[in-house]
Amino acid sequence: MPEAAILKVQGLAKNYSGVTAISELSFEVEPGRIKSVIGPNGAGKTTLINMITGFLKPSAGEIVFNGRTISGLPPNRVAAQGVARTFQTVELFKGMTVLENVMVGCHGKSRKGLFSSALFLPGVRREEKEIKERSMGYLEQVGLAACARQKAGNLPLGDQKMLEVARALASGPRLLLLDEPAAGLNEKETHRAARIIQGIKKAGATIILVEHDMKMVMSISDEVLVINFGSKISEGPPEVVKRDPAVITAYLGEEDQYA
Repeated sequence: MPEAAILKVQGLAKNYSGVTAISELSFEVEPGRIKSVIGPNGAGKTTLINMITGFLKPSAGEIVFNGRTISGLPPNRVAAQGVARTFQTVELFKGMTVLENVMVGCHGKSRKGLFSSALFLPGVRREEKEIKERSMGYLEQVGLAACARQKAGNLPLGDQKMLEVARALASGPRLLLLDEPAAGLNEKETHRAARIIQGIKKAGATIILVEHDMKMVMSISDEVLVINFGSKISEGPPEVVKRDPAVITAYLGEEDQYA
């Protein structure tokens, strides 16, 4: 029997000055699964992620995470519920080290207050050591531990994208949303990204993946949601979705290339 959904999206809509970006979209995500969202450019995929994570307010509908309504909450309050994300365009502190970037993510969960931190009291020093150790663990998880002391801006694009994933993991999310993590990567880097994402799932996270690389999507997803012009046109296991005539017509083309 499937577990209760960790995320429920019901009747979601987003309109911009009369233009509909998302229309009456409903779906669920079960815990411990990878659910990919695919569709043509302009289909509304990033708009959907922005609404789930609080960067955009829905025009209508409801988003329920872990039994609580989060639709309309600001990003910091959504993140506090256990939701983290990455971005299409890498958003790193490029002048800071790789390790420092991940430690920033950990500090959102810091137990010590501003006064203690300013004085750098013994408890703060202990916590800082713990944060550093945890951060190194996240870098190990994405294969970047050896780069910990390098400047983030000096990493190649593939490593920068995985660093952003590590920083998102540092907040301890139950739901991780990845917005095109393979964009701009070569085939070898894409395979590596896929392995890392599968490892994150095995470690217990639930993942929503927005991605254009269909070989990657079809190989690692438990379920695929296909949207076009902001509406759902198909949903189900990869092997079913890639053979859906509506999906082939709207987006995939010949399905054999994704087998």
